[in-house]
Amino acid sequence: MDIIMWVVIIAILLIVLWLVWTYNGLISLRLRADNALSQIDIMMTKRFDLVPNLVATVKGYAKHEREVFENVTKARAAMANAGTLDEKAAANRMLTKALKTLFAVAEAYPALRANENFIKLQDELSHLEEQIAYSRSFYNDTVQMYNTKIQVFPDSFVAGTFGFKTRDFFGAVAKAKEVPKVEF
Repeated sequence: MDIIMWVVIIAILLIVLWLVWTYNGLISLRLRADNALSQIDIMMTKRFDLVPNLVATVKGYAKHEREVFENVTKARAAMANAGTLDEKAAANRMLTKALKTLFAVAEAYPALRANENFIKLQDELSHLEEQIAYSRSFYNDTVQMYNTKIQVFPDSFVAGTFGFKTRDFFGAVAKAKEVPKVEF
């Protein structure tokens, strides 16, 4: 009888340890996803703050390209007002498309392309775009690990019991991948 009691105690201890391990792993992944999303927000805020300087520099050379500047301004406003992940993703796509158009317009002005301020801003924006892409990728990888963990057996029991919910990926719509069309 003594051996059976020890086997039961050890089995209960192993189950409790597994529950704690699984719960802590889920919490860790959820926090990592929150942090990754926060990093995306930080990078997009940096880009948001950089855009007016870039627009001002280009405006001096391309005075007649009003629509391009209006689109960049609208996209920037959408970024400022975005609240949910879907709204942020849509605003990000809108701003990315507007910036691609802005750079396409800038290509038509040789003096602008040679302007030191423009080159510096363009390089800084390119660097930020790379950081945003990396941050999105890291976030999506983390969300994939988190979503997998809460859906696989037997971890799904712990996730369901403690109310863990799947997360959405930060994705791009096919339209965001199109090259902007610039006409003069």
